[in-house]
Amino acid sequence: MKIFLSLASVILLIILSACGISSEGYRNVSSVEAKKLIDKKEVVVLDVRTPEEYQEGHIPHAKLVPLQELENSLNELEKEKPYLVVCRSGTRSAQASEILKSNRFSKIYNMTGGMNTWGYDIEIE
Repeated sequence: MKIFLSLASVILLIILSACGISSEGYRNVSSVEAKKLIDKKEVVVLDVRTPEEYQEGHIPHAKLVPLQELENSLNELEKEKPYLVVCRSGTRSAQASEILKSNRFSKIYNMTGGMNTWGYDIEIE
């Protein structure tokens, strides 16, 4: 019975992941889905890379809050706004999404693949 419950839990997590629903409580989106959210002005883009990475090219109008500074910058963000979290590959943005969710931010989208998969316009500083 224990093995059956463990297997059922794993299957449920796989199904939720396939649907784009993360077990962490935020939604994973592709760069295509992210672009649609941005074009509809449905999200604030939160870039959690380093300042150097950000200067090399970022999504237009993205707000830079490096991951290592995020927890100390939460008071600068509005909890009820929807955020699209972006990094280079999707790893740091997933970590940032977890931080936001654990601090009661309610609408979080994590762009999987990060800027590595972003095929649209960027701003360079």
